[in-house]
Amino acid sequence: MRVIFCLIWCCLWCGVSARFKSFTSLVGIGEPNRRPSSIGTSLRAATLNFIREDFFDQKLDHFNPTDNRTWKQRYQSHSLHHKIGGPVFMLLGGEEKISNAWLKDGSMMEYAEKFNAMCFQLEHRYYGDSYPTDNLNTTNLKYLSIKQALADVAEFIKVKSQNPLYKGKWILFGGSYPGSLAAWARKTYPNLVHAAVSSSSVIKTRIDNIDYFKVAEKALTDYNPKCVSNIRQATMMISDLLDSENGTKYVQSKFKVCYRINTNVKKDVRQLFQQLSIPIAETIQYNRDNRYYSNMEKADLSITALCDIMLNRALGSPFDRYVVYHKKVRHVLKRRCSSYSYQSLLQSNSEINWHGQSVKSGDRQWYYQLCTEIGNFVTSNEDDHLFGNNIPIDFFIDLCTDVFGEHFDLNKLEKAVHKTTMMYHGLKNTTSRVIYLHGSFDPWNGLGLTEPESDDSISINIEGVSHCADLYTSSPKDPPQLSKARETVTFYLNKWLTET
Repeated sequence: MRVIFCLIWCCLWCGVSARFKSFTSLVGIGEPNRRPSSIGTSLRAATLNFIREDFFDQKLDHFNPTDNRTWKQRYQSHSLHHKIGGPVFMLLGGEEKISNAWLKDGSMMEYAEKFNAMCFQLEHRYYGDSYPTDNLNTTNLKYLSIKQALADVAEFIKVKSQNPLYKGKWILFGGSYPGSLAAWARKTYPNLVHAAVSSSSVIKTRIDNIDYFKVAEKALTDYNPKCVSNIRQATMMISDLLDSENGTKYVQSKFKVCYRINTNVKKDVRQLFQQLSIPIAETIQYNRDNRYYSNMEKADLSITALCDIMLNRALGSPFDRYVVYHKKVRHVLKRRCSSYSYQSLLQSNSEINWHGQSVKSGDRQWYYQLCTEIGNFVTSNEDDHLFGNNIPIDFFIDLCTDVFGEHFDLNKLEKAVHKTTMMYHGLKNTTSRVIYLHGSFDPWNGLGLTEPESDDSISINIEGVSHCADLYTSSPKDPPQLSKARETVTFYLNKWLTET
């Protein structure tokens, strides 16, 4: 589900090695924790026996009646809790490969057990093993759009509902971008989608998302205002060091740079600051919820851990402390060095083969979606911002142009984002039976729908948690407000499923 451009739209929308490497990582979510060991391995084994994976014949272009081309869309199913007449729950995939971990654990599976639901997980076109076209050149990517993805969902429901086993009410689930899709699908296809649970969704679209770091900064300030000032000071110290050759070499050695930083190339410098911001942003976005780390207990990449380091004078200057935290992240990810080269980023995301690393991780595809429909580029463009004025909007516009072609410019993006906004502007006051959940620490909550005006949709703000916290498996360690949010979801699911 991981996010973000994940600065960024990123989610921090999952494999450990695939994240913390580009701004797409600010958009997704990680896999859920396993169930407590007290449940035992027999239940997990039984669960696995009920999970199936298959491919669905999907239309390439839903809106061209003369185009009969099809492709194989990957999906997974889980029938352990299903009883005849029960509802159908479907988790929507997003900007990464789907994992059956979400059909073993996670809140949707807990709801499924309560309501005897059949469960599906549908992979998003162009991600994972769902290949609509031979390659991902720019011409082929025109079939990668929100509108086509929603039509995929509708077609899947139409066909599966022909089976008497799946004629129950369909409820969609999703977190981050898939959470947005779930809400948009409910609006677009209300005759097929009975309700939607939309976790940490980003509903509002704009070019320049200046609010992300404002929310992130507030989360750090709530812990200790000096944490923010020390991060800002570290950023200024890096800027000063880059003004000299020796200072640049010092920065390179401290941050274990894979390739030399060319300070004469403005895009390289901006790429450096953008990449250095990601571990900080992800720490806040997934504060104590970044469960995609297999060694999460040891990693402790949290606001507390970050700020305790940034406040520790024994570690040296704010710059030195900043280095210590980045070293901690590299250790968790088992990375020898980090790349801050703009040219390297450009080359990686210009791959068009399905087996290229950038394609396998979903980066190229997600860049395309951001550059053609979504925007919401996370920027820091003022001196008093968390990362100074070092991550301006033109950095991202240049990347769109450099990766996809000169006509992918600001003018094209402005029109596209406006179109996306207009396409779904009625969500707030006309779409019923949608639950929106947001964490107060989630930097994306400023672009979420927090005050729906429809009488039968609700928004739940969960204090003290971050991105997609409600999607994970419940735990006795959950804060009371998170447990209460899940209880509220259960209440409304029961209400909507029992309505005639």
